[in-house]
Amino acid sequence: MASRDTGRNIPVDTSTGTPDTAGLGARRAALNAVAEIIGQERPPALEETLAQAIRTENLSPADAGLARAIAVATFRRYGLIRAALAARLERGLPVDKPRLTALLATATAQILDLAVPDHAAVDCAVRLAKGDNRTAHLAGLVNAVLRRVVRERDAILAASADALAVNTPDWLASRWVAAYGPERAAAIAQAHLAGAAIDLTPRGDAAAWVEPLGAVRLPTGSLRLPENGPAIPDLPGFQEGAWWVQDAAAAIPARLLAPQAGARVLDLCAAPGGKTMQLAATGARVTAVDRSAPRLERLRENVARLGLDVEIAVSDALAFQAQDHDAVLLDAPCSATGTIRRHPDVAWTKSKSDIIRLSLLQVRLLQSAAELVRPGGRLVYCTCSLEPEEGEAQIAAFLARDTRFARVSVRPEEIGGAAEMIDGNGDLRTLPCHLPEVPGARGGLDGFFASRLERVG
Repeated sequence: MASRDTGRNIPVDTSTGTPDTAGLGARRAALNAVAEIIGQERPPALEETLAQAIRTENLSPADAGLARAIAVATFRRYGLIRAALAARLERGLPVDKPRLTALLATATAQILDLAVPDHAAVDCAVRLAKGDNRTAHLAGLVNAVLRRVVRERDAILAASADALAVNTPDWLASRWVAAYGPERAAAIAQAHLAGAAIDLTPRGDAAAWVEPLGAVRLPTGSLRLPENGPAIPDLPGFQEGAWWVQDAAAAIPARLLAPQAGARVLDLCAAPGGKTMQLAATGARVTAVDRSAPRLERLRENVARLGLDVEIAVSDALAFQAQDHDAVLLDAPCSATGTIRRHPDVAWTKSKSDIIRLSLLQVRLLQSAAELVRPGGRLVYCTCSLEPEEGEAQIAAFLARDTRFARVSVRPEEIGGAAEMIDGNGDLRTLPCHLPEVPGARGGLDGFFASRLERVG
């Protein structure tokens, strides 16, 4: 079958037609990152394992990009890939051989989803198998299975039409059907397959940056970049801090807080700092709090690049004591199931127990945040989760137990008229299937929940 190499810059040795050692290193990095995740009971995030694997291989930026594309594609279609491989292995996928599974899965992802030559995907996988004592004796099996995947690619892809059934873990699929109904749950799963665009939050007038960036202005106020553009640091406005990268949905909660210039504002669980920068750009006096000093260092660098004045405190939000803030933003730790478009590993690394554990933490954080708001001040609680326990149910329980606070409903005009993003209680609820069509760019949003509360007592 003809290759689908549509222009991705894959290093190729023109004398032999096989990938050079740089291409092999990129694939080894992806393999190592994926193997580490699927081989653990409580796996780390792909972003962490991939960064370490890229450093270990000392990859060039181009090969780091290839490694990242392979690893992300593996988890984006992980359900389909696992089913396809299990059907083509006599005894199914071996649960006790995570490295073999990762090797076959990363190669299959290239064949099904990436614009790389089929022979490169198969050849590199065989070479990686032979170069590892744990899989060297299985190189023939790897070769045979992947060649069959190449031959049967069209049939495999045809079986993936139902993204909710094929590429979503059963426990998550059933939750989304219960929360949003079967039709919307299916649309969410389909949006996850499409991946995520790159959105920017402008510091000033968004319209002024549409043409220089070749961007699309979204109704919510963010800018969305077209596909396959220049690297972010090479774009106009980066060096002078005219904008920063932030998903369009993630940019809404800080806008809902809308502090006045000079207001005393607290951003809890602030790193990496997109919302902090939004708040500081309004002229508010912002204190950013996070328990992670390394993550706050990244925030510090971004604030310095933008020339913003922010007080930064390394502290557990549960222990932070300063009171009487005009406004508090709590972007609470959560299961992050709203970010699967961008981080598809989340679907396969999180579990029901994570949602229970995090929702209990959110109860404590929300109550702590409430104590830091002055009478008449506002509190915005948000999570990048699709799970009601971390959003709607959390706020319902809070308002039932703390009568000092009342909801301030989100108005459609605050979010570009997108009334479909406001639930029946007046809270923000964005879904990955919202904004499905964006002319000139990829559609979709991260799944976010936000509730705006006012301290009335």
